[in-house]
Amino acid sequence: MLSDARTRSIFIQCALVASVIGCASLLVSTTFANLQARGIPIGFDFLTMPSRIVISEALLSYKSRDPYYWSIVVGLVNTIFISALVIAFSSVLGLIVGVTRLSSNPLAAGTCRVWVEIARNSPPIVLLIFLYSLWWKVLPPVGEALNPVPGVFASMRGFVVPALSFELDSAGAGLILLALALTAAAWIAGPARRLRSGLTWSAAGVLLLGLWLADIETSVGWPVFTGSNFRGGLELTPELSTILFGLTLYTTGFIAEIVRGGVLSVGPGQWDAGRSLGLSRPKILRLIVVPQMLRVIVPPMNSQYINVVKNSTLAIAVGYPDFLAVMNTIISKSSHSIEGVFIILGVYLALNLSLSSAANWYNRRIAIVER
Repeated sequence: MLSDARTRSIFIQCALVASVIGCASLLVSTTFANLQARGIPIGFDFLTMPSRIVISEALLSYKSRDPYYWSIVVGLVNTIFISALVIAFSSVLGLIVGVTRLSSNPLAAGTCRVWVEIARNSPPIVLLIFLYSLWWKVLPPVGEALNPVPGVFASMRGFVVPALSFELDSAGAGLILLALALTAAAWIAGPARRLRSGLTWSAAGVLLLGLWLADIETSVGWPVFTGSNFRGGLELTPELSTILFGLTLYTTGFIAEIVRGGVLSVGPGQWDAGRSLGLSRPKILRLIVVPQMLRVIVPPMNSQYINVVKNSTLAIAVGYPDFLAVMNTIISKSSHSIEGVFIILGVYLALNLSLSSAANWYNRRIAIVER
């Protein structure tokens, strides 16, 4: 029976899988036995215990008496927040810098090239530490804060900017969420044009109805200096600002090169065709070049977005409480190091796989389908 090549191949693969499972089982059982022999607790029961840890910055409501699992959620939201901001800003700046590198203006092209070369050849942690040290050496005390634009202040304590807040009643919020769900369904519908069109129009109608029925109250909180600090507005601490600026500058250098390669991948005949139609260079870029280069740059851009999530762990170097920093504190306080490592690996794997799935889905949508 083993003389057949296909049967032999299946037998070898099954044997390899069984060997890997056996080795993993032996490693896990031995580890658990050694930990129990030393009296080290095993399990995830600690997640429901009060954390008793301090998180200096949190987008969600958090108190030190909250359980461990909620502190993990708070740290995860901080990581997703900073990663989303870096991805958005670096994508826009990367597009601008990448296109400007191809400019005929030597000053603009040279400046962008210097940016790209410095970013691509500098360790990100060195860049973060350098930027973080500038807060205390360049910016003035809070009482003498710089005011570059109305409502924006910069000092040793970070940036303070106007904050936009709004209140929405439950009925309007429900209709708006329904409109977003219908819009997502329309995108997922893909080639089903009639279904996609119906869902799109339904989403537009529900959204308009929700905005009409909703009782939306908006307000702008302007920062005002009172006493020894600012009151009102949104405060961007030096830690948050450093990780945001540093990773944006670093990632922009890589995205700019991806964009430049994407623009160069579009043949010169496309530019000539656009000029023959009387289109200006910006319109040729927006209407002809960018739609074609997206098919080239989406896969490498996906890799850069995944790198942003992984590089966000460097926030621990400047004291920003991201997911990894929170998990390090939890591991040191609870002594559940193995469980903590599994949580870290699982969370980052889930985040990166989600990003990769979204990019692959978009790549399939814009791909040229041969008839």
